[in-house]
Amino acid sequence: MTKIAVFGSAFNPPSLGHRSAVESLGHFDRVLLLPSIAHAWGKEMLDYSLRVQLVNAFIEDLQLSNLECCTLEKDLFQQSQGGAVTTFAVLSELQRQVPDAELTFVLGPDNLLSFSKFYKADEIVKRWSVMACPEKVAIRSTDIRAALADNRSIEHLTTAKVCKILTENRYY
Repeated sequence: MTKIAVFGSAFNPPSLGHRSAVESLGHFDRVLLLPSIAHAWGKEMLDYSLRVQLVNAFIEDLQLSNLECCTLEKDLFQQSQGGAVTTFAVLSELQRQVPDAELTFVLGPDNLLSFSKFYKADEIVKRWSVMACPEKVAIRSTDIRAALADNRSIEHLTTAKVCKILTENRYY
């Protein structure tokens, strides 16, 4: 049975905090990094396609064989004609696509305290594993955005390719 970790995040942008969480998922056959198409609680984010580009650069930098970007939220968003894409919908569709996989939804520390607010949180816990994945490095996407806004270096906050894309394109 294939063990798949589903790590959903805004990735606005990917940080070394994300890296520290992802690096603890080596026991999974596949780790899907799932950028949010729209934030559940209305948080402003960089355009989805740009965040997908950043996630792919992040994955290239990490060079972990089990890591991949998953854009399933985009497909579900289009099918729902712009309606909310829930974690429940994502996990249900992934289970439909890979019926014999064992799915684990991975929560970062920022979402752990608000998990009870997730749509069908009780049903998620009944059907799939949920894993809180603490960051060993307390670097948040907010730190990167703040540093960029102040024209400070972000080299110590994210991976090399992500840093290059962000500084060259002045996304934030």
